[in-house]
Amino acid sequence: MNNFEIQKLRELPIESVAARGGLKVSRHLCRCPFHDDHRPSLHFNVAKNRFVCYACGKRGDVFDLALGLLPAGSSFMDACRWLADESNVILTDYKPPQEPKREAKPFDASRYEKYFEHPWLSPRDCQFLFEKRRLHPAVVRYCRLNSFRDWLQIPYFSQEGKLIGVQSRYMGTDPAQPRFRFPYKNTCHIYNLPVLKMLRKGEHLYITEGPSDCWAMLSAGHKAIAIPSATLLKPKDIEQLSIINSQLSIRLHMYPDRDEPGERLFHQLQEMLPNLERHDLPAACKDFADYLTSKALSVKC
Repeated sequence: MNNFEIQKLRELPIESVAARGGLKVSRHLCRCPFHDDHRPSLHFNVAKNRFVCYACGKRGDVFDLALGLLPAGSSFMDACRWLADESNVILTDYKPPQEPKREAKPFDASRYEKYFEHPWLSPRDCQFLFEKRRLHPAVVRYCRLNSFRDWLQIPYFSQEGKLIGVQSRYMGTDPAQPRFRFPYKNTCHIYNLPVLKMLRKGEHLYITEGPSDCWAMLSAGHKAIAIPSATLLKPKDIEQLSIINSQLSIRLHMYPDRDEPGERLFHQLQEMLPNLERHDLPAACKDFADYLTSKALSVKC
């Protein structure tokens, strides 16, 4: 993890971090997690992205708040990983050795092709995908998800179906592991690009945040793509969507995640895609994957 990524975590909206940690924020106040607080005494300064408790005197930034929400004895790195996981920020997998300095080799997707020739899913991953997330088996087969040790491997393909990237989701129990990671030098791409070649003029296409929401949208019977994360949207991704949109006159839709990064992602996309139609999730659902598991959209597998 580098200084740029630490700064990215530091700039996460502090009230959203508090809400992700289970604190109920109202009018910039909530109960303080640093002492036995019976009435809201912790105040948020959203302009400075900091907090202060008027009862115990504790103050700090998002990292200090995260440490107050984590078990006693947690480290700064534990706070960073928790913030990244809760806010869907993807951290780099590892860094090249500092000594001796060598030019890092570019990412070679062909090294990973063998893992997706005959995808296999562990019982734990099957339980997560089919019982917890209620995804349709045909969607999981189409996405070619694969289990490798404690990781669920998620392949990224080009429009022509060529493997161009891999994302891994940790499925084990080690709290020190990041929730998501990409291989080093793996450039992020739009997820599920092959669906763009299946679109017909005037058809509907849903844009989601993260592969999990994309799987849910596909399981609900819609054609969908995903931005890997609200923090990983690139201008070239929006330009690619804009070109496809103008060529096919497709109808674009989005269910933004119910948090600050989700709102920011929607507005970024809408600036370049003015015909992007917004749909709001129910108050009890934080994202579309959560919405799919609700009674109204449950899928029989």
